[in-house]
Amino acid sequence: MSAIVTGPDGIRRCAWVGDDQEYRRYHDEEWGVPLRGDHVLFEKMALEGFQAGLSWITILRKRPRFREAFEGFDPARVAGFGPADVERLLGDAGIIRNRAKIEATISNAALVRDMADGELDELMWSFAPGGSAGERARPVAMDEVPAVTSESTALSRELRKRGFRFVGPTTMYALMQSAGMVDDHLFGCWRVM
Repeated sequence: MSAIVTGPDGIRRCAWVGDDQEYRRYHDEEWGVPLRGDHVLFEKMALEGFQAGLSWITILRKRPRFREAFEGFDPARVAGFGPADVERLLGDAGIIRNRAKIEATISNAALVRDMADGELDELMWSFAPGGSAGERARPVAMDEVPAVTSESTALSRELRKRGFRFVGPTTMYALMQSAGMVDDHLFGCWRVM
């Protein structure tokens, strides 16, 4: 399989997008774009946690309903969810109905709510690899893109120490990729030309 695919629009992209229109949009507009702010990084953390064991396209397709069900991923609002909300969410076919992930999202929200403004953003970005993306070799094939790095392992360890759940090293590396903390667009992709 080629590392790069040319879409119906003639644009060369990382091959993982395949021929799915939503994946193309996500790749072009979101994946690898630096994302800053406690609120948006909390949402990204929650969605990456829900993704564990599933494909990201499943999460992308359910993201609008996730945002409704979790009240825009406002940490203060989600932190206030109680047992009735957990049951409501478990009955919502529009999201991933996993009790452990739902409860982790609620408890993670409480941790974010109790942090100083900007603290989650500063914490997460402090684990982004140093230097610019241009200082490291651009991956040419997907097998050159790691699933875990020393930075994602350290971020996971720090978050777990603070009480966060569903923040393993692989999940945190996926977050780092999607939030632009690392740039894993492959050589030949329009995003790096």
